[in-house]
Amino acid sequence: MRNEALIGYLLHQRPYQEKRALYYLFSQQHGVIHGIGKKGAPLFMPLQLFATGKRDLKTFSQISIASQHTTQIGIAKDDGIATVVETLPYENITGQHQYAALYLNEILWRLLSTEDPMLVLWLHYQDSLSQLRRPLSANELRLCLRQFEQHLFNELGFSLILTHDSIENIIQPDDSYRFLPDVGLVPVLQNDIQTEHLDNTMGQFFFKGTDIIAMTQLGITDKTLNNWSKIHRQLIDHLLDYQPLQSRLLWQQQQRYQ
Repeated sequence: MRNEALIGYLLHQRPYQEKRALYYLFSQQHGVIHGIGKKGAPLFMPLQLFATGKRDLKTFSQISIASQHTTQIGIAKDDGIATVVETLPYENITGQHQYAALYLNEILWRLLSTEDPMLVLWLHYQDSLSQLRRPLSANELRLCLRQFEQHLFNELGFSLILTHDSIENIIQPDDSYRFLPDVGLVPVLQNDIQTEHLDNTMGQFFFKGTDIIAMTQLGITDKTLNNWSKIHRQLIDHLLDYQPLQSRLLWQQQQRYQ
């Protein structure tokens, strides 16, 4: 690309020389793009910038906060029509919601491949940030995260099938199951569920068939939220090869010192 105008959100950054930074940008046009630009780009804000470069690491220039409306004007340039974006004020994400937004950023930059356009997921991410700018109850916040995770799983090809177990038998309401990310729902015998300590120590959870059926019928709701959270956490950890999430650790520390 040569001086291509992009709209995107900054997912992660690292220092690069004295006045520049290495940016991981989730762009509307090309998915995640790595580039080097002037320090100071804000998180959680829609950015307008220009990207140049044929290799994986681009050069970002003219980084600014984009408005909600773009206007194309006919300024002659070597690469065609320039897009001028008027800057309007945005309310940033504050308080505890920042930890949730950092979590969304971290799972994206760690799980998405570079330069793989994902417009639908980009729109869901933008919508999630809009939700996080508003006052949310604890459950509303969790619902926002679980819904976005579900869109991410779909884009990555990990759609959850909860109507059948790992050997393709229909989920039975009176049975119990264990979820294994690379297998699915595995039936377990009652005498295998020995103690709550075993359940928590192994980082796995047992699910009643009635709860799984409710999850498939109701989707992600207040009633099913806890069970969806357990399954999503196991799948996220599996996709990350069980490497810790820094945003999760920050959230836990913040809760501990409240």
